[in-house]
Amino acid sequence: MTGAIAIILARAGSKGVPGKNVRDVGGRPCIAWTIDAAKATPEISTIAVSSDDSRALALAAGAGVISLERPAALASDTARVDDAARDALARLERPPHAREVTPTTPIVILYANCPVRPAGCISAAVRLLVETGADSVQTYQPVGKHHPWWTARLSEGGQVSPWEGDVLNHGVFRRQDLPPAFVPDGALLAMTARALRLEVPGATPGPHQFFGVHRRGIVNPEGSVVDIDSPLDVVVADTMLTLCGLAARGPNP
Repeated sequence: MTGAIAIILARAGSKGVPGKNVRDVGGRPCIAWTIDAAKATPEISTIAVSSDDSRALALAAGAGVISLERPAALASDTARVDDAARDALARLERPPHAREVTPTTPIVILYANCPVRPAGCISAAVRLLVETGADSVQTYQPVGKHHPWWTARLSEGGQVSPWEGDVLNHGVFRRQDLPPAFVPDGALLAMTARALRLEVPGATPGPHQFFGVHRRGIVNPEGSVVDIDSPLDVVVADTMLTLCGLAARGPNP
């Protein structure tokens, strides 16, 4: 197996949290946490940051990873993740980088705005991708109390009705009685180069075509991933990382 390639996406624009990829979180630029997570993954042989943000690119270069300037057309609010990742992969295959990429080379997409993810989850995803021959692996977390069975519709007058079916809450009122359900948590996406290039036969055309046909998932513990999309996420991530740093240093002498 050719070593996995990690592509860290760090678009400059963000309406919810401006500059979130380079802002201070836990005492460091947010993107630094993801770069370190990629570096700590033995299955990864190449790390590249794709960004239209000069600050993120400078941080990448300073960390010793490849910096790839993203075209403006792939850095808008409507630009798709897979388009940006395909662009980065194509650049990595050409000089001056000229990385060898086979159809089954694992490609790991990481978001620079996710500073908190469980240790080892990237390795677990790459191993599952390779061992099962899957087209893609995505990370999930349990939905907890925000379960789809407890989703309802509210009319303008406040009338409550089930989101689906005929029975409100599917007749379940205890969390313990809900069937397991999971939601993508943003920690990572892993796929073969063939899947990212939309070359998997039978994959349904559309925004998720790059996941291929044979899809797998791994489950992270509830609350173990913080994907920053709001100011509250910044506070949560900063608190978690600061407390982890204090715990690692131990009590003051």
